[in-house]
Amino acid sequence: MNIAVQIQELRIKDIVVTQDAITAQLTDGRSISVPLAWSWRLSEATPEQRANWEIIGDGDGVHWPDIDEDISAEGMLYGIPAPRPLENRGGTLAGRP
Repeated sequence: MNIAVQIQELRIKDIVVTQDAITAQLTDGRSISVPLAWSWRLSEATPEQRANWEIIGDGDGVHWPDIDEDISAEGMLYGIPAPRPLENRGGTLAGRP
């Protein structure tokens, strides 16, 4: 038996950011949603900054220029949250002399 499977590329066509979630509408009709806390930059951004976004890479991801944040469709699908940078304490990186 032959089974034909067509792999659909992940492409974002729209994005909605609420106080709780980031939801991407994909070109194939699916939606991907992750907690807003997965992006610390978006979590700390104002509603105006969250609303100012642009699709990048032919739908591969989304960029928020006001806060310099990028999220990819693949990252959302596979659950890859944005890492927080190490805090700068007294002129050194945390955990380093």
